[in-house]
Amino acid sequence: MSDTLSPKIGGRIVSPKFPVVDGSLPSAIDKSFDESLQAYVKENIPLENTEGIQRRERILNRMGALSRDWIRSVCIKRGLSKDVVDAAGGQLFTSGSYRLGVHEPGADIDTILVVPNVCTKQDFFGTITTAADDSDPEQQNLRDPDSLAERIRRHPDVTNFVPIEGAAVPVLTFDWEGVNIDLLFARLNTASVPAGFDIDNDSVLDGVDSGTEKSLNGPRVTNLIAALVSGTPQRYQTFLSVVRCVRKWAKARGLYSNKMGYWGGVNINIAVALCVQLYPNKPPASLLRMFFLVFKTWRWPTPVQLTSTHDAGYGLQVWDARNPQSNRQVAPMLTPAYPSMNSTMSVSRQTLQIMTEEFERGYDVVAELWKQHKDDPSAPLDWTELFRPSDFFIAYPYYMSLCLVGPTQEDAQAWVGFVESRLRKLVSDMLARSLPLSKIQLWPKKIEACIADRSSLLTMAQRRNSATYMVGFQVDKLRMRGSQLNIEMQMNNFRNWELSRFHPLITGMDVLVKTFTCKTLPAICFEMYEGGKQGAMKRRRKLRNEDPKRIERRKAKRLAELRAKMAKAQKRKAKKESTEGDKSNDKKRKRSDSDVQDDNIAELDTGLQSESEIVVKDEGAAGPLNDGEGIQEDLALLENAMDTVQDSEGGARKTREDAEADRQKLLSGELLVEGADVPSDDEDLGYIGDGARETYHAKLNRRAPVYKDIRALPLEEEEADILRKAGYTIVSDAETETKMIGGNMPNPFRSDEKAEEEFLNMPKKVKCSIKFRTKFDIVELDAAGYVIDKGDDDFTPSKSWVGRKAGFEFKLGERGLGYYRTGAKVVVPSNTSY
Repeated sequence: MSDTLSPKIGGRIVSPKFPVVDGSLPSAIDKSFDESLQAYVKENIPLENTEGIQRRERILNRMGALSRDWIRSVCIKRGLSKDVVDAAGGQLFTSGSYRLGVHEPGADIDTILVVPNVCTKQDFFGTITTAADDSDPEQQNLRDPDSLAERIRRHPDVTNFVPIEGAAVPVLTFDWEGVNIDLLFARLNTASVPAGFDIDNDSVLDGVDSGTEKSLNGPRVTNLIAALVSGTPQRYQTFLSVVRCVRKWAKARGLYSNKMGYWGGVNINIAVALCVQLYPNKPPASLLRMFFLVFKTWRWPTPVQLTSTHDAGYGLQVWDARNPQSNRQVAPMLTPAYPSMNSTMSVSRQTLQIMTEEFERGYDVVAELWKQHKDDPSAPLDWTELFRPSDFFIAYPYYMSLCLVGPTQEDAQAWVGFVESRLRKLVSDMLARSLPLSKIQLWPKKIEACIADRSSLLTMAQRRNSATYMVGFQVDKLRMRGSQLNIEMQMNNFRNWELSRFHPLITGMDVLVKTFTCKTLPAICFEMYEGGKQGAMKRRRKLRNEDPKRIERRKAKRLAELRAKMAKAQKRKAKKESTEGDKSNDKKRKRSDSDVQDDNIAELDTGLQSESEIVVKDEGAAGPLNDGEGIQEDLALLENAMDTVQDSEGGARKTREDAEADRQKLLSGELLVEGADVPSDDEDLGYIGDGARETYHAKLNRRAPVYKDIRALPLEEEEADILRKAGYTIVSDAETETKMIGGNMPNPFRSDEKAEEEFLNMPKKVKCSIKFRTKFDIVELDAAGYVIDKGDDDFTPSKSWVGRKAGFEFKLGERGLGYYRTGAKVVVPSNTSY
């Protein structure tokens, strides 16, 4: 193996896109720093043991033999000659974490069966088309006994067999001896697939269909990444070590899910491989520090790519920066194999903001460990803080649960998988763009429980067959108008625009919404924290008390209160002096209260100023860019490398200041690069590989329903009619808001320090809650739009005012115009099963 960064693979030499930033050999302090990380990795990030590796190899060998026997049977069934049958071949390839050797115990295996053109998808699945009733499940599941799907299903070691034929990429998912296998189907335009078949050669894509192209992209990308980091055995092992660390870090911090808008397995592989190209001789610990440095300062939306894109001439679409759709992608990361495509199409501005914050936190932690090791190389280092679970469930003031329910276990599995792939659209597109939120985050790990309102009309089967996802958000108080956030319109359009595409949509499938504050979250959300909910609340109080901004606000509030008291005392004193005149005993009187308050204010001003100096000093000391000349040097080298690539691309050159300004505008939402036509299906995103593909069984209804503009919908006619008859004037500014270009983006006054100071000094704290305008099953309206009385003693509807009624109050409440019992709370469920 030669020490080169430009390997030859697939018949062509592949060179890195970016130049080497630092190719120096590791020093003694680098090696000793890496020893502490390796000790932690060995103990806390285990790999598959020898027995598990042998079992997986045995399973793959048996699958390969079974697949080749099936290919021979198809050739014989076609009446081909013996020579053609013997030469047909067929190969089984792997991709993802198993191909690289970084899979954890219990991880699945992504496999791709490459077959000659004599085999078809119908031969693979063996589906038999009958004229029987489609409602009969036994008739729907009929398959050819000679098909590969049926042979695998009948194997004694196979369980949990699920064929997914209707997806954009055909796949069989099953468990073989307890190991989960995802088997993709790739049909080449050749008569044979011999043993020496080179899947990395671009000619294999000549004449293939879209499903085969995406299936082959998985192993081709994985092989090319492995070749680019395999200049020396030590370099490849460094790559594997850092990938294992980054995978564990991403999973612990809630950043490991491609379909939820974060990074998946292939994205982590590409990102770490780029760092290997930039720092080819760094040991794993130092390379991990450079990983966080590179991506905390990356000039988004500049694409991350290992090699320059090239067009092999087989008519497949290649990612091009000159394409208008490519220019509107937030954080592109290109696959190195032909055809190059963006593997992070699902990343939005909101998820990029969260990942950038985590990159900065990760760099601060590793930089602090590096500084401690340089000061005292013999002192032990604690890497636990880097991989500590995320503070998601204690970081936000408001949360929202999305409970996905289904009537049966099989239906719920298909429904949950379908909805999962669309949750990022609800969070990043519908909620984040239409509500005054400063931050919103979708937690990518589902909770195997039904977190829904107890008053929801759910059956026991629905509560058993359910899963819940959590969303945390912060309200932008400078943009907030009023005290309520109405998300009913967004939820209705999410159901109508996205969920209506699921087929067949069975009664009992639904998405239920419930809101929480941090303190009212159920205990099951805090199982990942040490000490459960009680331990998490203690940590939350600690973080809030140690927050410098919070301390600053408290002191500023206290200072404003003292100044207000002083102003009132001075007014009283002036009024008293004007009425009583000057008296001789005033000189002998002790200091007035106003004088004492003057001293208190002066003392508090001094303390506030000293505290500000301490905070600034601490930030300057802890800041990663001010921690020694070495950090500044690393950052300068990285910036020079990016400048070199930018110069080679041609076109208008951006200065470093302009690039950083564009990056900050992108994270804040001022740079409108979003809005690319991102496909709803994860299979349609292009790349199919580790962490990038969902495995649900569902058919999509491709009809194009006609909808109104969701941003211009007026109030419900029934609600407006009730309000008008009650004497209220209906005023809606929905249309005017939609005509304001960029109306949902941060306003210019957000950077006004005076406005922020005035807002912080407001005596009352703005509170918000979520209300739903939903007609619930327990309320019925007559033809005139009035509520029909069902004997509820707490409420009596009224068509006209008839005077006072003892113990009741006449008003327009949540259940309509009528009499509400005084002192009795009217309970209306926040969710129902629609």
